[in-house]
Amino acid sequence: MNARREDAAMAGTATHENWLEWYISGLKRAMESRGYPIVDSADPNPQVESNIVVNGIDPEQPRSYRRRSRAIFVAGAAALETMPDDVLSVGYTLMARSLSNVFMVFGRDREGLVVYFVTMERGFYDVRHTGDDDAFFGAVADRLVPLATSRLVIDNVFTPDLPEELWDGDEHSESIYRAGLRLADLDLLPAVFPLEELLSPQDLRHLNRLFGIGGLSYGNVSARRDADTFWMSASGVDKSHLRVVGQEVLLVTGFDEERQAIELSVPSDRTPRRVSVDAIEHYMLYREHPGVGAVLHVHAWMEGISSTEVNYPCGTIELAREVADLVRQADDPNRAVIGLKNHGLTITGIDLDEIFSRVEGKLLRQIPMD
Repeated sequence: MNARREDAAMAGTATHENWLEWYISGLKRAMESRGYPIVDSADPNPQVESNIVVNGIDPEQPRSYRRRSRAIFVAGAAALETMPDDVLSVGYTLMARSLSNVFMVFGRDREGLVVYFVTMERGFYDVRHTGDDDAFFGAVADRLVPLATSRLVIDNVFTPDLPEELWDGDEHSESIYRAGLRLADLDLLPAVFPLEELLSPQDLRHLNRLFGIGGLSYGNVSARRDADTFWMSASGVDKSHLRVVGQEVLLVTGFDEERQAIELSVPSDRTPRRVSVDAIEHYMLYREHPGVGAVLHVHAWMEGISSTEVNYPCGTIELAREVADLVRQADDPNRAVIGLKNHGLTITGIDLDEIFSRVEGKLLRQIPMD
């Protein structure tokens, strides 16, 4: 038995505090071997500079890592002596409370040592230790690298120049309102995640400053207004009520490539909310396919569909490009159904009513996790 296999055997009987130390050490080796050094948040004098931080926490008293900017990717980690029945719920709570981009729950279950990944999109999958440390930590690193190196496109540029006749919306924004009602009827709108119940006011302000997040909700909907603009649901709002222009539904007018920011036209009489983080993905689809009149994203699944290979986070240019590639390859890009790995569906259509007529009765609430 080599030294690392002895380490694995030790981890199976040691306290969970030693498990965490062993896990972080092995992950650092694997990431460094791939050219991605990481910083341990517990190290007061790190020897390397890195935009990837692993934050090992005590699950009973989770502490957040206050990053300097959102360019720093924080992978939270905790070791549990006993795996709970609902690892997703436990891991999601720890991810929110530690302000992590992704969270790794490590420990032993009935089958042996395992790490569960939990993402902001409620993605949930595991990597199991099968006896070889190098293979185990290599597999974990291979999961982590694409997430840690992806680039968010979530900045908004608001211009208060929306024509007054659009302050109450139009027939296209009204179709978004009706779509939200239909999603509610289909029970496809998970409740807004109550961050204020898990985070201190200071952490909430920090999260809002970095990412513009004041709450988490799932799914989004958009509708083309004309050749160059489209209406889209706002971020963190109740999707069953998408009516107030500038706050619940916004007009996307373009994408500033130099600033990597979504451009929006808003009423001059109100403070706008941010548009959904998936706006860059919808922007790409509308720009490339003039026949696409609407896009729906839901946390559900359908059988027999093409799917992305990597579970990139919402709002990243990498996810937008991968979805755009798959839509381009579809038999009819104007009526495509694309799976987002460990996440949900992006569906294009002629309009929102046409999308619902195609998918109602075919949507599966259980998303397969890999």
